[in-house]
Amino acid sequence: MVIRTALTGLTALAVAAPSGFLAPIEWGRSPLTVDALPRVVYTAHRGGALEVPENSMAGLLAAYERGTAQVIDFDTRMLRDGTLVVMHDETLDRTTYASGPVRLMDRAGWHGVLLRPAAALPGRWRPERAPTVEEVLDRFGGRIMLMLEAKDPGSVRELAGLIRARGLTRSVFVNSNSPAVARRAHRLGLLTQLWRSKAQMRTDRPERWRPYVDVLDVDHKARDRDLLRAVNSGIPRVWAHTVTTARQRDRVLRLGCNGVITDAPGLLARTPVKRLTRTPAPWLTRTPGKRLARTPAKRPARTPAKRSRR
Repeated sequence: MVIRTALTGLTALAVAAPSGFLAPIEWGRSPLTVDALPRVVYTAHRGGALEVPENSMAGLLAAYERGTAQVIDFDTRMLRDGTLVVMHDETLDRTTYASGPVRLMDRAGWHGVLLRPAAALPGRWRPERAPTVEEVLDRFGGRIMLMLEAKDPGSVRELAGLIRARGLTRSVFVNSNSPAVARRAHRLGLLTQLWRSKAQMRTDRPERWRPYVDVLDVDHKARDRDLLRAVNSGIPRVWAHTVTTARQRDRVLRLGCNGVITDAPGLLARTPVKRLTRTPAPWLTRTPGKRLARTPAKRPARTPAKRSRR
């Protein structure tokens, strides 16, 4: 497929990045790590795709500055020359002014790709250059926890190299739908995350992944019994995706999940967790969206939750 770029009114932006595109964000004395996460974690999925342009530098920066999530998620793909870039889809068609497969591009071509903000997003957003993984790691790595999904399983070793070179092995989760990829990432010394669909969770036995999975990423649409099996698997963090409403969040927290991955972190941060009919566990009452402290937080005790009758 031939890759083409629509440049109507946008030519200048293709060669000049937005102001401050790579301006550094100051670290503290040391990189922020997984040990600093609170007991209940909010992750901004693709930066918060209902609130900001997904997988864009401006969107990720907005998620960081708003402080409504403690983890920022983005997707990664590999170009034909091995360059790792930030993009969810296999093609450029949906989110950019270009078309064609991402994998056919090289680094030089990538620098001419402009992201197209969705018209339904709140606020005003301008087209901007699509970032590389290196740029995102350099801008945000160590300042907030990051979660990256390796869309290309063969890219894990290259991702590990970028993460290790920056001293971020305890600051970045590497996500995949494949247990084999999660095992490989673990052996490379990375924090691993394994996501599972509603259908997969019906037959999963998540306790098998406990030796090498740091976050089990579960579908909030799954049955109560499947969510409870994940919560009781012994994997320390069970976070539910992709949550967009307070009601969805409250259900998965009630069932024992200790994090949500959301397209609407701002909405959830300003909507209190609904009071439960029974006395809630103390960790459910924490205020989401609070900027991370740099001291380790104790992990919540895992006790089986009663099945919802709703």
